[in-house]
Amino acid sequence: MDDRLFVFDTTLRDGEQVPGCQLNTVEKIQVAKALEQLGVDVIEAGFPISSPGDFNSVIEISKAVTWPTICALTRAVEKDIDCAAEALQYAKHKRIHTGIGTSDLHIKYKFNSTQDEILERAAAAVRYAKQYVEDVEFYAEDAGRTDNEYLARVVEAVIKAGATVINIPDTTGYCLPEEYGAKIKYLMEHVSNVDKAIISTHCHNDLGMATANTFQGVLNGARQVEVTVNGIGERAGNTSLEEIAMILKCHKGLGIDTNINTEKICPISRLVSSLMNMPVQPNKAIVGRNAFAHSSGIHQDGVLKNVQTYEIINPKDVGLDDNSIVLTARSGRAALKYRLHVNGIEVDDESKLDNLYKKFLELADKKKEVSDADILALAGANSAETNNIKLDYLQVTTGKGVKSVASIGLNISGQHFEEASSGNGPVDAAIKALKRIIRKEMTLKEFTIQAIDKGSDDVGKVHMQVEYNGHIYYGFGANTDIVTASVEAYVDCINKFRV
Repeated sequence: MDDRLFVFDTTLRDGEQVPGCQLNTVEKIQVAKALEQLGVDVIEAGFPISSPGDFNSVIEISKAVTWPTICALTRAVEKDIDCAAEALQYAKHKRIHTGIGTSDLHIKYKFNSTQDEILERAAAAVRYAKQYVEDVEFYAEDAGRTDNEYLARVVEAVIKAGATVINIPDTTGYCLPEEYGAKIKYLMEHVSNVDKAIISTHCHNDLGMATANTFQGVLNGARQVEVTVNGIGERAGNTSLEEIAMILKCHKGLGIDTNINTEKICPISRLVSSLMNMPVQPNKAIVGRNAFAHSSGIHQDGVLKNVQTYEIINPKDVGLDDNSIVLTARSGRAALKYRLHVNGIEVDDESKLDNLYKKFLELADKKKEVSDADILALAGANSAETNNIKLDYLQVTTGKGVKSVASIGLNISGQHFEEASSGNGPVDAAIKALKRIIRKEMTLKEFTIQAIDKGSDDVGKVHMQVEYNGHIYYGFGANTDIVTASVEAYVDCINKFRV
């Protein structure tokens, strides 16, 4: 059995389907370049027919990266495939990823069709895509709940039609690891032409078993894994790239290798978290901030005597530098630029660096030390500098037995506006004052506050969802003053309103 495992990253397609995590084309290119440095074999760059933005992103990513295969998703629809082929025109290595649902539930309720009709549509889509590209991947949506005998018939038919990779998705995250592994094994043993294609896993984490299912798939013959950075994705997410990479690195005896440069894992984790405004849970395997922390006295004693007593991974193997530069108010631009680089953010424009450095100094004057998470928050907040609406100032009076009152100043396209309001707490007062200036019917739907690290002087990150004109908009703010961060998040939402 071939010991080479191909890594198919779908952070920019499946991962980006998380509400509030949408990236613009420039940000997608930044992630794609980082994925190339990480060593992924395939980058699923988008679903071109779904929107002009996705179409353009696939084009620009195709131009920006060199050696990974660029993949575009389609349904088993000729118009989708035409659009994907056009979007991939500049890719050095291109793949069309087409497919259709194969479970009885999908066949009956989604397509109102029959098994034979679906099998023919699947093969026809592959044949049609094959006219454009040599590398065609087929996905059997909801394969996790598809009868194995019928699934084998579909797989055999699409390989005969020219598919080079067959994706077996556990679309709903329903399968148990043993069940999913057995499904892959069944295909390896019952599809007569399976040697002419690569079997791929694509597992979701609805029951917390995405990584376990993927790994069982690999042990039973799958030689491509479809994963995302930080395990992001719809609902409970996808299989984590970093978890599969480090499982294989820790268990070298399996003899299965990837092309992943594991030392790039933490930098790209932070980059994706920052750009998508999606915090990584502290106890997340490999990349969570507590992944290499030891609070138990027994554990600390063991680690001090021999780190291998409680750590199976060397932090340096995933890009954590024990000797990292500590940033303070005395640090210069070079140190800031270096820490941004370590965290996967390249700032080549001197004016942008100057603006970031100014904000960094303001923060450093408030805190003794500035963490990597702090500067990533600053970099994220800095991306809003070109917005039409900016917060000029905010003054709040609040306290026990005192009515909360807020005064706010906004710069709207160069014009300055001021208002004041009272409210049920400082954030409510500030937002009411903001609404007196921005006279639109808008509703706050979700409000989340997260402390980045620890300490009363820490930067707080605020995520908001605001409904306006029937659409939900997502905003982000970061500041040591949580009320200011809240207003900045609300302003970020307003700047995204479609008028």
